[in-house]
Amino acid sequence: MVGIFLFLFGRHFRLQLPLFFCHNEQNNLKSSNSLNISRNLKPSSYRKKSSAFAVPRKNLRKFPYFRSMIFTEETKLEHLCINYVGNQTHQEALVTTDTEVFITDEMKALLKDYFLKNFKPEIFFEFFHSSNIENNEVFTYVSEIFEQPELLENQSKKLAKLLYEHSTNPRTKGGEFYVCFFKDCIVKGERYDAVGLFKSENKDTFLKVSTKNDVTLSGGEVFELETLQGINLNKVDKGCLIYNTNKEQGYLMSIIDGTSRAETSYWMDDFLQVRQRQDEYFETQETLTLYKEYITKQLPQEFEITKADQADFLNKSLTFFKEKEEFKMEEFTGEVLGDQEVIQSFNTFKTQYEDERDYALSDEFAINDAAVKKNARIFKSVIKLDKNFHIYIHGDRKLIQQGQDENGKYYMLYFEEEN
Repeated sequence: MVGIFLFLFGRHFRLQLPLFFCHNEQNNLKSSNSLNISRNLKPSSYRKKSSAFAVPRKNLRKFPYFRSMIFTEETKLEHLCINYVGNQTHQEALVTTDTEVFITDEMKALLKDYFLKNFKPEIFFEFFHSSNIENNEVFTYVSEIFEQPELLENQSKKLAKLLYEHSTNPRTKGGEFYVCFFKDCIVKGERYDAVGLFKSENKDTFLKVSTKNDVTLSGGEVFELETLQGINLNKVDKGCLIYNTNKEQGYLMSIIDGTSRAETSYWMDDFLQVRQRQDEYFETQETLTLYKEYITKQLPQEFEITKADQADFLNKSLTFFKEKEEFKMEEFTGEVLGDQEVIQSFNTFKTQYEDERDYALSDEFAINDAAVKKNARIFKSVIKLDKNFHIYIHGDRKLIQQGQDENGKYYMLYFEEEN
């Protein structure tokens, strides 16, 4: 099996093949000395953004994957710096590097796969700041990297120091912090340079099997086993890929964070200061969430409505989003809600919902299929009866009736076939 070892020897990083990305457990990195990488990479020429291929916007519904897909087959890892960012509360060190890491073409391919393969292609984020985007430090350092990629190590140290300043939660793990510069990331049909920020925190135990000549009279080979602590290449713990586009709006970026909510806050809110972009995916996702909250929580407070009626509203809304290409609020409320009093109630709830979250949802937008598919799972129309029965409603509301007699409450279901 081909993989990578990453050993930490004193003040040096060494990348070595084969097997896994490994960490020498005996070195605790308690000093603040800088890492010395054995060799600098030579700077190369850099091209401005060039077009890869474009799909006309009117055809995006026909080819929905072009609206969000990230293509990395042609992506090249041009520059890489590695730092170690410990946890201040645990008195772990910040260890920074003055030079880039020299890596072979084979290593570049493995690292590119490790860094990029787990990004979600449909959800995008952007930098922000409460006063001015220029006051977002990561935004500023990333902008400098796009201007001068050959000086990556300077911004790498600044980013590592900033991350260290936010590494104060006792549950935040120390780990290797990678700052990368990529060329030719294809997103939404366009080709961009990209800056990658990644952190590996969790270590796995691996076995290393080796042989040596037997010096006894029996001769032959002797097998030896050794345990190593290393980084599993299946998934990076934290990652951010920033594409060189939409700078004025805080760039376009993808995020990986598979940890707890507390650690998500440390990475996304404190360090990166990012928020989800209000694009088609966001509008579709949030409108579905808004509507579901209204039907399940607010509507029963204002109107006499059965669980079957609620299920019918949810089914009709999901059908609307699956069948339509464009969302128009007036059309949606007219077809799905129908009654003017209910529509007025929904509009009031929508205003309150937006005020609480400090953003306004669009009344018209292109429906994102990926968001509809994801949210369909929470739109299951289920009526739970005590602990005995679950009724799943998928179609015609008229085929289910509710009643009550001397024996208790009941539902009456009409059907043609039993499977």
